[in-house]
Amino acid sequence: MTINIFHRLKEGPWGGGHQFLKALKKELVRLGCYQENSELADVVLLNSFEDTSSLFRFKRKYSSKIFIHRVDGPIFLVRGRDKILDKKVFRINQAVADGTVFQSKWCLDKSKDLGMPKNEFETVIYNAPDRNIFNRSDKKTLDRKRKIKLVAVSWSDNWKKGFEYYQFLDDNLNFSRWEFVFVGRSPVKFKNIKIVSPLPPEKLAALLKEQDIYVTASQNEPCSNALIEALACGLPSLVLESGGHPELIGKGGILLKNKEEMVKGLEKIVQNYKTYADNSPIFSIEKVAQEYLDFGLSIAAAVKSGNYLPKKPSWLESLNLSVIKIKELFGRVLKKI
Repeated sequence: MTINIFHRLKEGPWGGGHQFLKALKKELVRLGCYQENSELADVVLLNSFEDTSSLFRFKRKYSSKIFIHRVDGPIFLVRGRDKILDKKVFRINQAVADGTVFQSKWCLDKSKDLGMPKNEFETVIYNAPDRNIFNRSDKKTLDRKRKIKLVAVSWSDNWKKGFEYYQFLDDNLNFSRWEFVFVGRSPVKFKNIKIVSPLPPEKLAALLKEQDIYVTASQNEPCSNALIEALACGLPSLVLESGGHPELIGKGGILLKNKEEMVKGLEKIVQNYKTYADNSPIFSIEKVAQEYLDFGLSIAAAVKSGNYLPKKPSWLESLNLSVIKIKELFGRVLKKI
């Protein structure tokens, strides 16, 4: 079986979902299961809501192909806005997707809460990093004689990515004992936290391995690729109990409920550093790629047995999606006025 990722992949630093898809493609290529030409692939993997017009045309033309939809969000809960995008995702899923991959159980449950119809084939598959890049090789050990090094990462500068919590640490942490590096884009000008511009994966991994503890307070994130990459590099993590975080952290760190627990949580990690570091969960891209292949094979088996017929979107469904897109564009215009 071969898979094509129906998504334009870019080089350099980008969002977490994008980095995961690049790692997934690399592993599928290694397995000999990736097809660059979507017309020749057995399975087409869609991501969220991109390329909707060309997607519907392609699915109508190749309706016998199996389409798997990797669902993000819900976007409204992640961003605190853009509920119309969730409607677009749900419409694409209902009209085009033969199977749905949710990034976490939280993602599945919240999507259903917001009205996403049930698909014939559904599963949960977590993200995973490129282990040739994000691994524990050359990871620096904790030295309590120097400052304890903290790090946070976010491609997005949305306030819900944890900036209220990082600002709290910037104001309340004793920086004679701690140092804090934030990698990414920030809406906050910190007094003590050092900001580093977004980094490509290789440079980000090298920076992570120089740090001691990873911190994330992002809210309602379904499956944080940045957290998974930090755990893969052996960093114990202090994580807000929100979204899919509790499903990812395992015994590799501490969950916190509010800002006031942050300093105490950091101290606890330092005191039990080796225990948390040794128990950081590993997310295997090899396992994840096989799960995508197995999911596609299960749908293909149902098609072959005559128990399932791949979807073919109607012109009416395309029109409904166009209406949603017009509402989305109108909403953006209103925001600028």
